[in-house]
Amino acid sequence: MDPEIQKMREVVLVYLDRSGGLQKFVHDCKKYNDSKQSYAVYRFIISINPSDIAELDATLGNYILHNPLQAAQIFQSVCFVAIKTLSLIEQLQTEAQISILLKPTHLPPLPSYVLSLSTYPFNYTSQRFYMSEGIVIAMGTVTKYTQGARFLCTEETCPFSEGFRCIRVHCPGATESATVRTDFVCSLCSSPLQEDMKFRVLGDKQIVEMIDAKILNALKGYSIDNSHFRIQAFTLFLRDELANKMTIGNHYRIIGIPACVQNGLQATACIEVNSVQIYKPNGRSSVSDNFKYLLSLTSSSCWKFTAVLANIFASQVVPPGTYNTLKLAILLSLVQTSEKENADYLDLLIMTSDTVVIDRLLNYSLCLLPRGIRHPPSSDIFPSVSKDKHGTGSASIQACSAVLAKGGICYIGDLSSYKKDKLELLQSVLESRTTTVFIPGKKYGEEADQQVTVSIQTNFWSFVDVDSSSKKHIQKENFLIGQMDVSLIPVNLVDGFGLLIYNEFPSCRLSSPVVHHILKKAINPEAMLYKVSQQFRTQDYEEFILFARNLHVVLSSEAESLIQGYYLASRRVRRDSIHGSTLSASALKILISLAKAHAKLSLRQTVFEEDAVIAILLLESSLTLKHGTSALCVAPNPVFPFDLSDENSLQQRDIYLMQCHHQLLKFINAYSPGIHINSHEE
Repeated sequence: MDPEIQKMREVVLVYLDRSGGLQKFVHDCKKYNDSKQSYAVYRFIISINPSDIAELDATLGNYILHNPLQAAQIFQSVCFVAIKTLSLIEQLQTEAQISILLKPTHLPPLPSYVLSLSTYPFNYTSQRFYMSEGIVIAMGTVTKYTQGARFLCTEETCPFSEGFRCIRVHCPGATESATVRTDFVCSLCSSPLQEDMKFRVLGDKQIVEMIDAKILNALKGYSIDNSHFRIQAFTLFLRDELANKMTIGNHYRIIGIPACVQNGLQATACIEVNSVQIYKPNGRSSVSDNFKYLLSLTSSSCWKFTAVLANIFASQVVPPGTYNTLKLAILLSLVQTSEKENADYLDLLIMTSDTVVIDRLLNYSLCLLPRGIRHPPSSDIFPSVSKDKHGTGSASIQACSAVLAKGGICYIGDLSSYKKDKLELLQSVLESRTTTVFIPGKKYGEEADQQVTVSIQTNFWSFVDVDSSSKKHIQKENFLIGQMDVSLIPVNLVDGFGLLIYNEFPSCRLSSPVVHHILKKAINPEAMLYKVSQQFRTQDYEEFILFARNLHVVLSSEAESLIQGYYLASRRVRRDSIHGSTLSASALKILISLAKAHAKLSLRQTVFEEDAVIAILLLESSLTLKHGTSALCVAPNPVFPFDLSDENSLQQRDIYLMQCHHQLLKFINAYSPGIHINSHEE
């Protein structure tokens, strides 16, 4: 025996003893032994810490990292000796029956251990461990594969015609035919081998497609990064305990062994996944100095900071001071994004005749998030099903814009361009935040039909061309005061969006600053037209939003009482004889989401009454556009009633908002007298 191999076996035993792996191995053996059933293959998973192994023996550590299949054989021989010495499994006969799966806890943080899904060529011939990361864009259904099988020699006089001498076990990258087929011959007498079917061991297999996270940059509508790159999806094989461990749309970091799978005349590069971890990027712990200075200057008011933010936001696309209400709503929606379950969502529907300008503004805003996706009209918004391209015939669920935008924004463009069935599906998703994918069993080789529910965790942005609406539909004559014609879109779908925003310019003309901005940008696209564009760069806003969205905020009792009082009063006021209250039950969630978003945008962790006032004014303005004005009777543009040109205008806005607060308290006392408002304004 090779003395180096013998030494590594000794080190393996020492490591298993010190790490607790030997105790776990004995426990796993006990399960097999207690079953009293004879298996063709006994499978064991051994967790390996490469750092600890390398400290014990550098040769073994290097062997595990660079020759994992051969290293598994060393562990296999040690485990076989342990089983026989300690009589752990009475039914075990040969070493070939033991299948060892080594799972490294991590890999060295060196470039040579990273497999980039966007860099060619792939080193898929080395059959060693690599670390990679990406986003799951397609998932197949779980099917079966052969973990191991027992073969017997057809020559009765051959010693291999009985027992467990001919065992075939699945290896990374191997196809089903490499484990089970009819042309195997006996290594002793060269007679044909025949499988003993009753000893075939089956396991779960799932085919997943993953793509480099850089793909998200290509799916944004606007980007300052003009670099070109090619990205191709990569196939992952999840087996046994890893099946269903991934979720479509999630970002993962994996460890696995690259392989090349032959499928007819085609060869597919893939990764046999060994371990899966959800990828969690670290959020920034701070914001830029300019934002900190601005926050200190406006600290005397809970409203000034966000007003200035909205006023100067996106100065690369639109002039400061224009579209302030829309820009504030965009910022609120951006900071109210999260990958957590049951998050507070904030969807935007914009009514506008300035579709080109609005489209540019929304495209620009998308790029401030890691997952801002502009939906291409040629693809599906929600998941679809297709046949697996690897020849299995099973179903594969394909990702879509809404899934790729998980924890971010999905901008779906002009809502009026979609057909009725797509709009109905969108309405269903806005209400439930899930979509169901139907998989017909007959078509995909399954015994029964399946329904897979996919969670949709994203904010949706869209717009409707007001001019298009007026051209395609006959105007109604019985509009209420403040109500807009949204007849082009189903009423329930309009209600599904959290906020309905109407830009402040008349439909017949653009404002003079916007026209000047467009002309100057056409002449010199790279020009910085405003000083604030240099002081507050796009990168500063990216860092600011990343910091703000990760803040954990809680409602103060005063803010909660104000929101609850307004909600109950509005439900009583906004009623008709046919449908009852026109204020949906989801309005309360929208109010809370808006208030929390305004607190985050103010870099606070407590939602104050002032945040609730902004939330109520935005929602009331939206309700007025949908259903007409109510007894509260807010102004057409209640959050920004006049231009913000200097500090005096900010002070005037504060006075105006305080008056709105008093008006709101009177409204609640009049129409919801049972609610007690704990307010310092009283």
